[in-house]
Formats: sequence, structure tokens, C-alpha cells
Amino acid sequence: MSMMQEFRTFALKGNVVDLAVGVIIGGAFGKIVESLVQDIIMPVVGRIFGGLDFANYYLPLNGQGTQLTLVEAKKAGAVFAYGNFLTILINFLILAFIIFQMVRMINKARDLASHEKDAEPAAPAAPPEDIVLLREIRDSLRK
Repeated sequence: MSMMQEFRTFALKGNVVDLAVGVIIGGAFGKIVESLVQDIIMPVVGRIFGGLDFANYYLPLNGQGTQLTLVEAKKAGAVFAYGNFLTILINFLILAFIIFQMVRMINKARDLASHEKDAEPAAPAAPPEDIVLLREIRDSLRK
């Protein structure tokens, strides 16, 4: 088998295709969560703490003042952007919590399905017709 045929077989397996779909959906879902954090949660949190914008919190490492925006401060030199880090950390925690809840629901569904299989014992299979006929013959010979 040539290398191209092996690669084609590998690439078209269900697991690889499922993984690719999962990565694409995960990327899109990550953008949704990022927007949720930056556009909805962080403004509310900033408002609670006095109208602060966490994205522009930084400590200049080059001696410049903190009156500049984060983008301007980065152009001027090195900065310790802890506000941006807090935003990304909250983004990660929300995403991890949502994924945890999804895995938890999937595990509960699997457990429920396995308990249903265990609760209903399978009915024994009916013996084949020839066995039934042989048993009838045996029983009539005994009589």
C-alpha cells in the first residue's frame, strides 16, 4: 500500500473526521465565549468595581506612566498586562465550566443507558424449529 493510500485511509476514518469537526466547532464556540466574556461579563464586572476596563490594566516595565492605553503602552515598551490576563482567565474558566457540564451530561446519559440495559434482562432466544420438533418426538417416544 502506498503512502498516499495509507494517508487517505487514515484521513477518511470516522475518528479523524469527527475530530476535525470538533476542532472547528470548538473554535467557533470559543469565539462565542470570548465575546460573552469581553462584551457582557467584563463590562458588568468593571461597572461593579467603579467603571473600570480590565483590558487596559497594566504595569509599565519601561518606566512610562499608566495614562496610555494598553496598545499605546505596548508600542512604547514592555508592559505587564494583568487586566488582559484576567479577562482571558475568566474566558477560560467559563469555557472549562461549560465543557465540564457537557461531559457531565454525556456521562449521565451513558450511565442511564447502561442501567436500562442492565435492568431489562434479555429474553432467552427461542430454540430453532428443528430442536423443538426433536423435543416433541423425544417426549412422545417416552410416553
